[in-house]
Amino acid sequence: MSEIVIDSLYKKHKPGLFKKPIEAVSGLSLKVPKGTVYGLVGPNGAGKSTTIRMLLNLIRPDKGEVRIGNKSVSAAANADFLQAVGYLPENPYLYDHLTLRELLRFAGRACGMTADQITARIEVLTRQTGIAYALKRRLHTFSKGMRQRAGLCFALLHDPELVILDEPMSGLDPLGRKMVCDLILDLKQQGKTVFFCSHILSDTERLCDKIAILDQGRLVREFETADLRAFRADERSLEDEFVAAVGEVH
Repeated sequence: MSEIVIDSLYKKHKPGLFKKPIEAVSGLSLKVPKGTVYGLVGPNGAGKSTTIRMLLNLIRPDKGEVRIGNKSVSAAANADFLQAVGYLPENPYLYDHLTLRELLRFAGRACGMTADQITARIEVLTRQTGIAYALKRRLHTFSKGMRQRAGLCFALLHDPELVILDEPMSGLDPLGRKMVCDLILDLKQQGKTVFFCSHILSDTERLCDKIAILDQGRLVREFETADLRAFRADERSLEDEFVAAVGEVH
């Protein structure tokens, strides 16, 4: 997979029949180079999840375009696109009556994987995420953190080239957060592209090659790797930069 290009995206939501539409994303343009970790941060309601849904072609923009490898996602062959992308939503819906092993086998078969491939990936991913002990448990017994780990296994089972994560640390304890951070760094080492949004700024700062701050649907600041190194050297943090950037807008 080549780079992601988000070009002048606009999206309005209609909260009700007689209510004024809300501009969720306004003129957003980003470039995500192949093989990088890109973080999207912003206050609640900034448009992060809406951006991710447009990137996945789950919703269509009012204006603008998303391209992956010079091909519009709206024109991409659905099967090829889904095979190349792994997605973890903020609140993953899992089939509660299934065991974790049954869920992952179902995901693998849906992606056209062989039985041996599925078994091998289940072993690797459940070990990486620390949830192998729960393979025989039904998902309705899982805690929030366990469901997040299960969702990660589900998203990564088919070994996608592009991984999109919406609040991947949500509901995780410090050990779980470290696991997700290690997993993202491992994906980067494999040459995968990772695009994620998070409220945990310290983890985002540590993991990302590029970071964009979004507020009220607009890009207010973007940091390259050199920028991140520079303000670390000055003993500033992403939290300081976030507060300054969002404060300028309000």
